[in-house]
Amino acid sequence: MSTHTYPDKPRPGDRVAVLSPSSGLPGILPLPHELGLRRLREDFGLEPVEYPTTRKMGSTPQERAADIHAAFADPGIKAVISSIGGDDQITVLPHLDRELLRANPKPFFGYSDCTNLLVYLENLGIVGYHGGTVMVELGRPGAMHPLTADSMRAALFTRGDFELTPSKESNRENGRWEDPRTFDSEPAMLPCGGWIWHNADGRNVQGTSWGGNLEILSWLLMADREIRPVDDYAGRVLFLETSEEMPSADEVYWILRSMGERGLLRQFPALLMGRAKNWSFEKPLGAEEGQRYRTEQREAVLRALGEYAPETMAVLDVDLGHTDPQQIIPFGGRIEVDGVGRRIVVTY
Repeated sequence: MSTHTYPDKPRPGDRVAVLSPSSGLPGILPLPHELGLRRLREDFGLEPVEYPTTRKMGSTPQERAADIHAAFADPGIKAVISSIGGDDQITVLPHLDRELLRANPKPFFGYSDCTNLLVYLENLGIVGYHGGTVMVELGRPGAMHPLTADSMRAALFTRGDFELTPSKESNRENGRWEDPRTFDSEPAMLPCGGWIWHNADGRNVQGTSWGGNLEILSWLLMADREIRPVDDYAGRVLFLETSEEMPSADEVYWILRSMGERGLLRQFPALLMGRAKNWSFEKPLGAEEGQRYRTEQREAVLRALGEYAPETMAVLDVDLGHTDPQQIIPFGGRIEVDGVGRRIVVTY
């Protein structure tokens, strides 16, 4: 689609929908959710409005679709923000009303499993926002990270260009959300090396963005759902990231290889790859193991590009997706990847 609409932005005092299009985790883990709601009110000046499935675990795809419809159709709701991700939002898509959503464009914030809804909205020509959930970014213990807060404030309220800033630190481990003591202080941060540029010298790419969470995109590709002919993506900026499931380097390579075999990878003259999350309660890697995990994922990405898109410029370890701090990427919006100045500028 050649034209994309940036929906009107909310203003302080406006009402915004808080939905759970994937998992209803706020129902069983209320502490980060309540903190995120409080920050929406006190720090951003917005009035969050919850819906029947926002705190309901196990809601049906039809119930979640009804909440999405209600939020977008309500003229008093000025933005829609996801509580968190999940793993089955692909089952919600068949129940959505394209014409209702097309007629009522609104800024939607989410990532991870919300890649589904972001891709769906982008196919309608509606620019969305990859990042900024209530439980994770707004509900971060202690305080929002300044880079995250600045990016979210700009994406929520402003129009125009916003230059991303490489973070000098990154969070590895998280406290348990069931434990109130988790929220007494900010997560421990470790120094990080900033962005890594590949094929950048003398290059400047400007294009409309597409991408999201790599695992979710692989499911959409397998289901052949919301994926357009490969030529439709020519000249666009691809952005990708991996989740807390921490797929192996082999899995990352296999997904990218399949995208390459489809002819998809070579359509994108630039790729932004998010800094890989390298710790979870299920996979509590030590510091050295975590560094190795990130290194192997970078190598997998570059291997796939070398085989299928050798001319593509890439920036690795960008602060997007499942990383802390997190900066928001417009989905279907304009991105400039400036290899000459080593800058990334997004348009909110």
